[in-house]
Amino acid sequence: MNIQDIKNRFGIIGSSAALDRAIDTAWRVAATDLTVFITGESGTGKEVFSKVIHSFSTRKHGSFIAVNCGAIPEGTIDSELFGHEKGSFTGANEARKGYFEVASGGTIFLDEVAELPLQTQVRLLRVLETGEFIKVGSSKVLKTDVRIVAATNVNIPEAIEKGKFREDLYYRLNTVPIIIPALRERGNDIVLLFRKFAADFADKYKMPSIRLDEIAQQVLMKYRWPGNVRQLKNVTEQISIIENERNVSAEVLARYLPGPHGSMVPALVRQDGSSDMSEREILYKVLFDMKKDMVDMKKLMLNMLQNGETDQHFQENNAQLINKLYTDIQQTPYYQSAASSPAPASSPSSPYITPSHPPVTEHVEVEEESLSLEDREKELIIKALEKYRGRRKNASKELGISERTLYRKIKEYGINL
Repeated sequence: MNIQDIKNRFGIIGSSAALDRAIDTAWRVAATDLTVFITGESGTGKEVFSKVIHSFSTRKHGSFIAVNCGAIPEGTIDSELFGHEKGSFTGANEARKGYFEVASGGTIFLDEVAELPLQTQVRLLRVLETGEFIKVGSSKVLKTDVRIVAATNVNIPEAIEKGKFREDLYYRLNTVPIIIPALRERGNDIVLLFRKFAADFADKYKMPSIRLDEIAQQVLMKYRWPGNVRQLKNVTEQISIIENERNVSAEVLARYLPGPHGSMVPALVRQDGSSDMSEREILYKVLFDMKKDMVDMKKLMLNMLQNGETDQHFQENNAQLINKLYTDIQQTPYYQSAASSPAPASSPSSPYITPSHPPVTEHVEVEEESLSLEDREKELIIKALEKYRGRRKNASKELGISERTLYRKIKEYGINL
């Protein structure tokens, strides 16, 4: 059986290399009786992989029991797993079989195994080593033939250092490790999963399926997804139910994503390719990018004012604003001066600068950015003219500039259509 057949059978969506590797490992180890340890963040679908292992094993006709170790109170976890005798504790009105006795001949999936109390970890270690266990309140040793698949979203080596998890138990569980990738590491799989969930909810609620525009898809893939597939499914369902418009924009999508706080900010990657940036580094990166965007916007505004894209009355009344923009750009550390002395106040490139405001010096980076803006502007003008078959009036409305400015730009760029 190939990987795609397994995906189809268990409803696994995606084609990332890390996901395929995890599926292939689960399928290959299934035929053995080895203990498997699945690690991955909460919401990545670890239980699905335990079912893959059980379904392709020789125990597939036996019981499969999934136990959430973190959801069972510490006082009753031993009784749940290993059973108890009548009268062994208050409320034990009759004897009860535990999961290890019931699932003998089958598979037990221990989710959140790192949440087990240390005393219970000792009992589990004995089951792994000898297949033996003792019920609560009993002295009789019982045998079980059960395969254990464990999973956790906790950093086990760190838990071992803190004394919260037994090192010997870790090595017994970790016979075959399977690592489930986080959703943010799966690239285009995020969009594929969104489409699948959107189609499912459209069918469930009898409504048209929602669709993301291109920018919204980029937002979807850049978001960190701390809740992984589970969170993505919840977000898709919320949008499907609440929004009337079926075409979802980036602005609409952003309303359903937690804001840029701590781990919620988009995942960033270092220059060396690693993604383990600290929270402070991420915030600095975001702030620097925002500042650069502000400088770029100021340069664009200056370019518009200097090239006559506003009327003379506006320019005269806002000379102080223009001078401030020049000063702000000059003082921004992104654009270091390439000249040792400032340009004269009467320079034609800065007609509104007064003696009380220092003129703008020549900047290498500013010139490079200006060229890229001109190229982009020329491209947009050509596209607008082609769209309206050379009708300048319609093209100018599309571009949001006056027809006179458009005519001047056509001459300036030598555009012939």
